[in-house]
Amino acid sequence: MTATSDPAAAQPPGPGPAVRLSLTPEGATRGRLDGAWWPRSHDLLRELPPLAAALDPTWGKVTRVTVNPTHWPVIPRRVQVAGHVIHVGWFEQEQDADEVIVCSFTPLRLELLVIPPETEASAAEWLMTAASDPANTRTGTDLLTAAGAPTADPRADG
Repeated sequence: MTATSDPAAAQPPGPGPAVRLSLTPEGATRGRLDGAWWPRSHDLLRELPPLAAALDPTWGKVTRVTVNPTHWPVIPRRVQVAGHVIHVGWFEQEQDADEVIVCSFTPLRLELLVIPPETEASAAEWLMTAASDPANTRTGTDLLTAAGAPTADPRADG
């Protein structure tokens, strides 16, 4: 996997559909994950701006995101979002392939399950609930496997 950046890539015009995001309830004891994100595609340039827009008002301006390149064919180094820049990093071995780490200016760090866009709605709904449950102790890959959803884990079948 090669991380690449396409500076000529245009941002999608106008507001898109609402971000599909579920977070652990405020004030709850932190579980293994802080919630789940169900992007509509594998395009970080398209998907990060709505995620940041959803998180910025509550969690502070998103400044950095790290991903595992398994789900993302192109990983831009920077993404412009509402007047600021999100720096994007990637880790192949150090980060669960089915999770994204979001860091904010406050500073705050969220670990979110990434539900593959092609996941069936019923499985995605279960995953959103399970990942945001403060009692959850499973990794993103473990949750996807339990739900029978597509996983990026090379150890998984399929």
